[in-house]
Amino acid sequence: MLKPQRRGSLRKLDARIAIVASRYNARYVEGMSAAALEILKAAGVQVELFHVPGAFEIPVAAAALALRTEHRPDAVIGLGLIWQGETSHAEHIGSAVTNGLMSLAITSGIPMIHEILTVSTAEQAEVRCIHPKTNRGTEAARTAIETIRAIRSVKNL
Repeated sequence: MLKPQRRGSLRKLDARIAIVASRYNARYVEGMSAAALEILKAAGVQVELFHVPGAFEIPVAAAALALRTEHRPDAVIGLGLIWQGETSHAEHIGSAVTNGLMSLAITSGIPMIHEILTVSTAEQAEVRCIHPKTNRGTEAARTAIETIRAIRSVKNL
C-alpha cells in the first residue's frame, strides 16, 4: 500500500538541488516536478530544472551536473516514469537507470534521489505522480533535503 507523504513545515536549507526530469510521459513527470519544486522552494533551496528525452538519459545528465566545477548541486533528483509492458524493456531501462544513479552517487559523493517509477496502470501513475497526498515528487524533495542535512552532519563530526 502506498503511504501518504510526510507533512509539516521544513526548516530553511542553504543548498542547491538540481532536478533532472524526463519529457517522456510528461503529464505524470510534470506532476512530480511541480510537487518537488513546491517543497524545495518552501525550504529556500536554490533549484535548477533540466529536461531530458526519457528516463534512460537521466543518469548522464546527472553525471554532467556532478562534474560541474561551478554551481555543483548538493543533490540531484531524477524524475521519470516507465510503463511496464508485455516485454522486459521496462526492467532493463529501470535497472540501467538505478545502477547508473547509484554508481554516480557513490563516485561523486552527491546524493542522487531516484524517483524514476515503473508502473503498470494509469491509476498507479495518477496516484504516484498527480495525487497530492501520495506524490513521489514531494517525497523526492523531502528525501533530498534530509539527505543533504545528514551528509553535512556526518562531514562535521
